[in-house]
Order: sequence, then structure tokens, then C-alpha cells
Amino acid sequence: MTDLDRISGDVLDLSIRLHRDLGPGLLESVYEMVLAGQLARMGYKVERQKPIDVEFDGLRFGAAFRIDILVDDTLLIEIKSLDRLHAAHAKQLLTYLRLTKQPVGLLINFGGATLKEGFRRLVNGHGLSAPPRLCANSIYGE
Repeated sequence: MTDLDRISGDVLDLSIRLHRDLGPGLLESVYEMVLAGQLARMGYKVERQKPIDVEFDGLRFGAAFRIDILVDDTLLIEIKSLDRLHAAHAKQLLTYLRLTKQPVGLLINFGGATLKEGFRRLVNGHGLSAPPRLCANSIYGE
């Protein structure tokens, strides 16, 4: 099992527990804070609201966007608290992965009745661990 798989599994387990114990519908910041705290308590390096610069056409834009949670400098987590996820939310995370050159991100929506339909693992050209439709910058299917 790779570190990303282990981290992703721990995040999924914690997210299910949070959703079950806290319930749906709280602000995203509450789920983010509690999830980050639990991950840190497990020994992970956790950064919340990490600012990311974007470079375009020779210009640098400071703190152009923020990653909700970055775990061990390798796993991006985007937190939502909505009735349901939309395609734009996955596109947002895939763009974050591409711009940060990170391999894997988790999109977690705590707003639904269950977490099952609100948990997505998205991959940025990370081998064959995901179907091509979930890969940004994928060499598969091109």
C-alpha cells in the first residue's frame, strides 16, 4: 500500500466518523478544522488554507487560491458542505492538482444525507489507479 493510499484511507475513515457524529450541514470550516485536527493528532503534517501562487505568461500572482487541507505535502483535500456535488467541484480540484503538480486529491462533501455520494478521489496522471476520466493531464486515452 502506498502512503497516498494509507493517507486517503485514514481521511475516508475520519470523514465518515465526522459526518456520522457531527451530521450534515455545518459550515465547511467546521469540518475542515476538525478533520485537520484529527489528522494532526494521528501524526500527519497538516496545513489548512495553504495559499498557492499561480504563474502565467511571466507574471506571478500571490495566493491566487487556497488549498483547504494539504496532508504530508502530497494529498490535497477540498471540503464542501452542499446538498450535492457538481461537475465544477471536481474540475476545481483537478485544476488545483495540475497547478500544484500533486498526484491525488480528495473532494469531500459533508452536506449530503450520507458521505457515500459525497466522497471522490481524483487523480492527476497517477498511473492506472483511476479511470482516465478522473485523471488530469492523463497520458491514458490520449
